[in-house]
Amino acid sequence: MIKLQKMRKKIKVLTLLNLVSISSLVLAEPIVVEGVVPNEASKHVILNKMYAVYGADQVVDKIKVKPVSAPNGWSDSVTKIITADLKKIKQGKLSVRATQVELTGKMLNQNDIQPTTASFQNMIQAPYRLNIQLSASQAEQKIIDDALKNRIIEFESGSVILAASGTKILDEMAVALNKVAGKKVKIIGHTDNSGSPAKNLILSQERAAAVKKYLTEKNVPTDYLTVEGLGSTQPVANNTTVDGRKKNRRIEFEVQ
Repeated sequence: MIKLQKMRKKIKVLTLLNLVSISSLVLAEPIVVEGVVPNEASKHVILNKMYAVYGADQVVDKIKVKPVSAPNGWSDSVTKIITADLKKIKQGKLSVRATQVELTGKMLNQNDIQPTTASFQNMIQAPYRLNIQLSASQAEQKIIDDALKNRIIEFESGSVILAASGTKILDEMAVALNKVAGKKVKIIGHTDNSGSPAKNLILSQERAAAVKKYLTEKNVPTDYLTVEGLGSTQPVANNTTVDGRKKNRRIEFEVQ
């Protein structure tokens, strides 16, 4: 299985027992490729295709090689569907488990859904089967995403105290959130992998709550805001570098 993830605006590829899965297929944030493939050759073929489509600097390799079985020609079939068309899909997930292919996600333009669907249907040949579910992206989510602009809402090190740069971004987010009044928005906290997973989970929850508190003080209706902390479970960059850890310490906003 392979799964590609781009976190909300991220792709996730997870390879596990012949499964390839790609989540969040837009650019701007790194794509985490993780999971299990049967051999080094399959791993290299998939990574090279990812590099060609998204650029090596956008792909974080977390694929593992283990003795799992795969259908004949599996890696070729997987790489065939890793195309530039995936860049059009937001909050998406492409998975290939054995011979079952599934693609879900959102597209900014309603008119892109039919040709994109047809394109992927033409790529799939027997014995592979395709289940595809694409829908138009919410206009409200675009308002929020455009306001955040992939910026990191920073906190003081190891604390829930917002840095000055973080409050500046949240002042802009308050304006955007009031534009989508009536829609519930989830504030999601993430951390890097420094420290214990349990403490990171708590820290991410507390930071999300701190963001909610700040926004309500800026007159964003509290009833429309919920919070969730995911700790270090959904990285968008490599935790082995300073820059990667900084990108992983983030807050996301998801229109419900």
